[in-house]
Amino acid sequence: MYKKCLFAMILSGFFISINSTVAKAEGLSLSAKSAVVICADNGKIIYGKNEQEPMPMASTTKIMTALLTLEAAQSEDVKVTITDKMVPVEGSSMYLQVGQVLPLSSLAKGMLTVSGNDAANSAAITLGGSLDGFVDMMNKKAKQIGMVDTYFETPSGLDRGNHHSTAYDMALLGAYALENKSFYDISSKKRVEVPFINPDEIRTLYNENRMLKRYDGCIGIKTGFTRLAGRCLVSAAERNNTRLVAVTLNAGDDWNDHEKLLDYGFSQVETVIYDNKNSVTLPLVGGTVNEVEVFAKDQVSFTVSKDNKDKIEKIVEVPTFLYAPIKQGEIVGKIKYKLADEVLASNDLIVAKDEGSIRPQKNTLQRLYGFFSGLFS
Repeated sequence: MYKKCLFAMILSGFFISINSTVAKAEGLSLSAKSAVVICADNGKIIYGKNEQEPMPMASTTKIMTALLTLEAAQSEDVKVTITDKMVPVEGSSMYLQVGQVLPLSSLAKGMLTVSGNDAANSAAITLGGSLDGFVDMMNKKAKQIGMVDTYFETPSGLDRGNHHSTAYDMALLGAYALENKSFYDISSKKRVEVPFINPDEIRTLYNENRMLKRYDGCIGIKTGFTRLAGRCLVSAAERNNTRLVAVTLNAGDDWNDHEKLLDYGFSQVETVIYDNKNSVTLPLVGGTVNEVEVFAKDQVSFTVSKDNKDKIEKIVEVPTFLYAPIKQGEIVGKIKYKLADEVLASNDLIVAKDEGSIRPQKNTLQRLYGFFSGLFS
């Protein structure tokens, strides 16, 4: 649901201006130099602090690397043989060794739990043919997601040249990545089982993200640290159908920062759900019945400021009448949900069941008979 809504808004130019925020808080005390918390379903900012300032983002980079890895594994979870070009990398590791064989998806697990730089390099070389080839894939995906102030240079997040993003862009990436079921399943677990093919074994890796233990409703996502970037963290949480994503870059106390950001976010917004059970009837012309039932095709939900929850306007757009025959599931109108001049969501109205019978047309004699019968009845 979230990816569909978010990506649709990116395509429609929704993110032209960051000023269309739900609320802008002042005085929220944070250690981070840059921070943001957003609604995952629409990308709106609830709170931001230097959220568009380009900065290095350390191993939170692996959100993108793991996402591309899992998307590829969904098509074919290839066997990866570890080579001497994959493993010589500094920093955190899942301790891969040359000659080992494991599924591509296992590398993503190593990235999202113990932040394995060796796992990131191995997946990158496998999918991109080289580190540079994979970096091109990363930057293309970033543009697709709407990360306009991001440039990747490494799959692991180690400091290099112009490797940078913003808190807001990383929040968009986090919201998008969580729509991938495999990513969500790994990111939200405190520990995961990682299968190897050679040696034939299953290893247990424990997630380094303390927010999974500290914060009620946390579903991930990724930690990061380098000397240049400082402590970086992307986290997400769900409560009462509302999903929020928070990001801090260069923070002295990221765990507490994220608790504050998420608490503030949940205090400000609420997710409104409109089901598809209600129906309306429309006149039918030319059929054996005089009206047909239509109802909303899907359940619709979106996140808004709590102050605006009761200000949402539901606009039904349908024709004055319909013509027979008409088929079940045929789209005949639309419901739009608006707040002021902004359309928050829309939903198709579809026909409940077939009305294929057409009222027979009377010939001239039948019409004359009916006319005179009416005169003398």
